[in-house]
Amino acid sequence: MHGKTVSERVCPRCGRTYTGRSATARDNSGPICPDCRTREALESIGVGADEQERILDTIHRHQM
Repeated sequence: MHGKTVSERVCPRCGRTYTGRSATARDNSGPICPDCRTREALESIGVGADEQERILDTIHRHQM
């Protein structure tokens, strides 16, 4: 059985290290972390920074 190699990346937008799949920035400037992509999407529909963080916290608490 072959195991997956988990690679760490550093998001160019927020500077945080993350694993897993990268997301594409809305402006096609390259890969960013999933959290920054979520922030971009929420910002595009007018969700403020405080609410974005609450939403991301909820997502993180419920991920498996």
